[in-house]
Amino acid sequence: MFPPGWSIWCVLLTLPVSACGVEISGYSGDEVICSQGLSECTMKMGYETDLTEADDDAVDVLSLTAFPKLCCKDGAPCKICLVLDVEINIRLDVEKDMEDEGHSGLEEEEEDYSEETRNPRASLKMCHYAPLTMPTCKKVEFTVNHTALTQQNQSKLLMVIAEPAGVTFGSHVTIYPSKKSHLRQEVRVFPLDEVCNQVLQERVKECHVPTLTSVINQEMNQLELQSASSNNSLLRVCMQYEGNGICQEVTVTTPIPLYSVTPCTCFQVWEDYEWGIRSKSCPFRKTNFFQRNLWQNVSVIVRHGLMNDHGSMLWWNLSAPCRLDGEVWPCHRGHGCREVEGFRQQLKDAWRQNSRGQWKIEGVFEDINLQLSPCVMMKLQGLEHELGPFCVQNTVRWRWSLLVIGVMLLVCLTVLLKCGLQDYVKKWVWSFHHGRFVEIGGNRLVVLLSPPDVDGGVSESVCQLGSMLCTRGFRVSVDQWSRNEQCTLGPLPWLHSQLLELNSQGGRVVLVVTRKALERAEEWTHSHKEHIKTKGQENQGLPLTGSPYSDVFMASLCLIEADRLQGRAGERFLLATFDPHPRSDRNLPELLQGLRLFQLPSQTGALLTELTVGGTGKGSWKRWCLRWMDSRDYNEGRAAEGIILLRKAGDTSS
Repeated sequence: MFPPGWSIWCVLLTLPVSACGVEISGYSGDEVICSQGLSECTMKMGYETDLTEADDDAVDVLSLTAFPKLCCKDGAPCKICLVLDVEINIRLDVEKDMEDEGHSGLEEEEEDYSEETRNPRASLKMCHYAPLTMPTCKKVEFTVNHTALTQQNQSKLLMVIAEPAGVTFGSHVTIYPSKKSHLRQEVRVFPLDEVCNQVLQERVKECHVPTLTSVINQEMNQLELQSASSNNSLLRVCMQYEGNGICQEVTVTTPIPLYSVTPCTCFQVWEDYEWGIRSKSCPFRKTNFFQRNLWQNVSVIVRHGLMNDHGSMLWWNLSAPCRLDGEVWPCHRGHGCREVEGFRQQLKDAWRQNSRGQWKIEGVFEDINLQLSPCVMMKLQGLEHELGPFCVQNTVRWRWSLLVIGVMLLVCLTVLLKCGLQDYVKKWVWSFHHGRFVEIGGNRLVVLLSPPDVDGGVSESVCQLGSMLCTRGFRVSVDQWSRNEQCTLGPLPWLHSQLLELNSQGGRVVLVVTRKALERAEEWTHSHKEHIKTKGQENQGLPLTGSPYSDVFMASLCLIEADRLQGRAGERFLLATFDPHPRSDRNLPELLQGLRLFQLPSQTGALLTELTVGGTGKGSWKRWCLRWMDSRDYNEGRAAEGIILLRKAGDTSS
């Protein structure tokens, strides 16, 4: 049995339990109380890995009882405490000590040994942790008076741990001795709503919630919220209809329109801390100022239907900002609306709230004669007169009205198209009739490169081709128009910059060739092959003749070769010629084989089609239409002025 003093200490440690079931302790900090036989008890804190000293093998934990308390002392703020009741067993080899003492022959040694062994120091380490936190331990050291121990070297310790690390209201805490980790106990700290009652809320800082007042501004027709909190940036407020309705967050500084406020409007307010305790108030419950807003937002829907047994029924749905009490019944229209006896229903426990915050309740009247056009009447508590009758809407009339509105919209749209888009429609029709759209390019980029042996006729033809492409909606870059940039950057860097823009925005490179240009391409191809044979694969980018830095034409040949090695030369490059008797695709130099060759001006339409829809196979229907219109246009001899100029330029070059 433990001495009577132990029970007295426990009584002093715990005060009477409060009304909410939260136990209150009179201590405000860490404490340790030792029973008879233990003295000089001290306690220090650290993480489990910090207390690196080995556990005392002389102390065994027999039992562990843990419970949370609220530590409040002398009017100071209250805080969470863990109280541990630990029963221990101290293993001391007394017989061996007495035998060693009897065999000792020196008086000084006997005195020193007696002082050290009769009152040895021992220790115990208790640990605890909450979810997602590291274990924290408390080490208790004490002096053992073996002669004062009772019950076969057993004793008790009472530990008070104030503000345990990582523990908050409602937390689950696990406590265990470090020596026997399997001897665990899990306790749950009382939740905050049990603590924040009228007795304790002033002494628990987590219970401090700001107050919210509402001011009706009738001149501005709005409700203004005010708070005594010093920091409104941390203040959170939400508004709801009924105390258990959906709470939609609002700001304190933003006024609320009066039409949205009803007698059941409630507010929740809290500060943006981790505990987040909220205060709730419904300030308009006992006022009739906003009763009108409630009645104005009541809506009723009535429909006919059939039950599973094919019987007739009348379905009704009532929605309002607040839950209402009252009655609903069916009636037949005639002189007024005569009640159908025996069908009255009460508006009670079936209310539910939708996503818009409106409360809804619905019901059915079974076996109602629908031939008599039944309606619904209501009597709501707080409203003097009855509501209704609410009848089924005439859907046939509504459908005819919708049809008339649709026809009127179609007529108005036609008039707007005729008046506002007349010029655009004429332009499109004219373009379609002449086999080519006015803006066919869609703002695509076309890089137009001249042959190296350009003369006056070819140069004029290239410029005319660039101008014609501009009128078709393309963005055109002609090498003859960019001489200053080529002199500044160099031919190859300039062409690289054009290809970068072309790759990002879409477009093609059109290389204009002549007979001499094709001969130079054959020479470049032959020289390039010889260079590869003599120099190997390491320097295949620079042939012996025709440096890519000499002119734009040579630079384009190098880039075509690079694309050809990657199998995509036809994706970016096209060939065009003004020669009336051009080579066939098979007779082109090996470097240029695989590139589409267009003879201008006869194949101008095909070139426009290729530049518009690309060579990837997409837009085949559009390509077919454009080519058909182009062939029809040229067969009838009705070419546009830009094409005639190209034809003249082609004749000059030949």
